[in-house]
Amino acid sequence: MAQQGSTSEPEAKPSIHGDVLESILSHVPLIHLLSASRVSTSWNRAVSSSLAHLNPVKPWLILHAHSSRSPYLTATHAYDPRSHLWLDIRRPNQSSLKLASSALRSSHSSLFYVLSPTVFAFSFDPLHLTWHHTEAPRVWRVDPIVARVGRCIVVAGGACDFEDDPLAVEVYDPATRTWTMGPSMPEILKDSTASTWLSVAVDEQRMHVTEKSSGITYSFDPNAEIWDGPYDLRPNQNVYSCVIGTLHNRLIVAGLVGNMENLNSVKLWEVRGEMGKEFWWMEMGEMPKEMVKKLKGESECVASIAMNAMGDFVYIHNPSEPAEMIVGEIVNGTCKWRDVPNVVMKDKTRMQRMVVGCSDVSLGDLQKAVSENRNFAVKIRAGN
Repeated sequence: MAQQGSTSEPEAKPSIHGDVLESILSHVPLIHLLSASRVSTSWNRAVSSSLAHLNPVKPWLILHAHSSRSPYLTATHAYDPRSHLWLDIRRPNQSSLKLASSALRSSHSSLFYVLSPTVFAFSFDPLHLTWHHTEAPRVWRVDPIVARVGRCIVVAGGACDFEDDPLAVEVYDPATRTWTMGPSMPEILKDSTASTWLSVAVDEQRMHVTEKSSGITYSFDPNAEIWDGPYDLRPNQNVYSCVIGTLHNRLIVAGLVGNMENLNSVKLWEVRGEMGKEFWWMEMGEMPKEMVKKLKGESECVASIAMNAMGDFVYIHNPSEPAEMIVGEIVNGTCKWRDVPNVVMKDKTRMQRMVVGCSDVSLGDLQKAVSENRNFAVKIRAGN
């Protein structure tokens, strides 16, 4: 025992490690785990274990607020459902990205593209750090269907000139940097070839195209160059509009029940079986009434909705009233809902467009983004 008045050695502070450290890290936003993973080898392992077992990474909602007037500025934001945070993504001293005069667009959640009479540019990496540029398709289009199927990019419909085939299909191969003409879209879609009237989803081999109002669906295999269908993906006659997506390569349908002047409910189904043989619908969930009201906003009628789907998440919004994002998470085959105020559009004017997608963002993606001079700033916590 030390004598009274003598100086004793200071007690060593206990280190945080093991399950305790992993539990703490499970509450840390993903963007901040990047620096935590660099503390030491043991911390890096703890970050990985925490993400694997306690609070996994969840698909981010990626949102671009795009000015429709020169100089066509686009500010990029993201919502991280794992941490319930809105983030600003920007370059140092530059809050927005200048794009060509053609509008930025998105398709089937993960693909972003810009189409002009001379150039076609597209990006599909999680944070859209890399853009691929090539010459425009032969057929000039105003509002085509665009999808990435495997390694190919399919551009279909949307032709703006009466001299062109409105059902024309072209396929771009990034490996050879060449365009080839594919079989035209089915004749039944002639009056609705624009993406405004169609919903698109992809799996590993096919592009699925659904006419929103009727549910009529065709599937296109760019390798076999074959269109299959038609299939009726409208789950029942009470659904007046539907959109499609894929979760883990499974086709899902979000349907509006009622009519445009009176939207009663929004339901989500998974398509089971195999289209072309025998398939059926399994209901995954119905959006709570209070969220349907928020989805409608001040709209007198809701003709359709937009849905982005990835992993176990769906993000649904009303394109004409994007103040609320409705988030659905699939847990054990059923959908759990929550609404997330769209803080990005809160102070935006009508002169700005919103382009929406979602991405599986990993720590590696964040590391690459930081190395390429992207900054991530927490905008606001959106609540649980």
